[in-house]
Formats: sequence, C-alpha cells, structure tokens
Amino acid sequence: MGRRQTLRARTRVREANRHGRGPRERPPAGGVLARDLGWRREALSAWWCGLALGGVLVLADLARGSLDWPRGGCWAAIGGALVAVLRPVRVTAGADWLAARGLLREHRVRTDLLTQVRRADGIAPRLVLRDVGGNRVELDPRVLAANPLLWHHLETGARRARERGLLREGAVPLAALADRIDGEGARAVLRASGLD
Repeated sequence: MGRRQTLRARTRVREANRHGRGPRERPPAGGVLARDLGWRREALSAWWCGLALGGVLVLADLARGSLDWPRGGCWAAIGGALVAVLRPVRVTAGADWLAARGLLREHRVRTDLLTQVRRADGIAPRLVLRDVGGNRVELDPRVLAANPLLWHHLETGARRARERGLLREGAVPLAALADRIDGEGARAVLRASGLD
C-alpha cells in the first residue's frame, strides 16, 4: 500500500512538472504574499549587538594602549560573527510555497507538495518541512504564531497536500501549532475587547 501511494505522489509531481509547476521551480520575486513582520526589528537588533561588542572591544584595547590594525580587525571580525549568529532567518510565503532565507542562501518548499512536517525540539524548537522534491525548510514556530498570514499560507498548502495523500507525517505538530496560534489569537481578541 505504501508503494502505491509513493507511485501516486510521483505521478502527481510529474503532472505538476508538465504544467510548469515543478517542486524546484522558483516563483517570481513579486510572488511574495506574506512575510515575517518582526524580521527587520530582530535583524537591526543583531546589527546593534555586533556593533556594540566590536565597539566595546576596540575601546577596551584603545584604553589599554595596545590597539593596532590587526587587533582592530580581529575585534571587527568578532562583532561580525555575532551579527551572523544572531541574525534571524527571513521567512516569506506565496501561493503554494514557503521560504526561509538565511545568511548565505534561501531554502524553499512547496507547501501543496509537503510530505513531512516534524517538530525538532532542543535549545531552540524548530519546525522542519519537507516536500516531494526533497526540499527542506527549518523555521522557528514562533514566527508562524506571530504572523498569521504566514501561518495561513502554510496551513492552506498543508491541507492540500493532505487531501492529495502526500502529507502522511505531520498532523500532530500542525494541530499543536494550530491550537497554539488559535489560542493566542483568541486571547488577543479578548484582551482587546476588555473581556480578559
């Protein structure tokens, strides 16, 4: 039975490729319908932290009287490394796709062709999405909770993938995330209306 479902999934991917909607095809740049609204603020905070650390190190070295070009370059590199570590992933979504752009490259999945959604717990919980084409995206579930439009695009695509029989693993993490997002939304409405 599992083999029959896999064959059906491959057939659907071939049909999608024939119609110009292949899993690895990138939509046009103007196809962004939703984005992480808090990304700019977090990225700016990362830059300020990196600049502050580099500045403090340079000032401390200057006060000691041992600042020279190699040491100043080293302190600037340490500040730049902090920016690279703290800079958040930029999450965007469009019609049937979700993308996460890191420091060097962008990872993109087709939400209507998802095969797996799982939650990776650890120091920072992550939501891992995989599609039929083997593409993989990791993102912080709090980004989806903070941006209902991103969540809507992911949930709509996942529902289509489930209806097609592609998404066989991932109902539990998506349901838990939906409960969390719906609960937070309901609390925000009650708080705004003064009933909470």
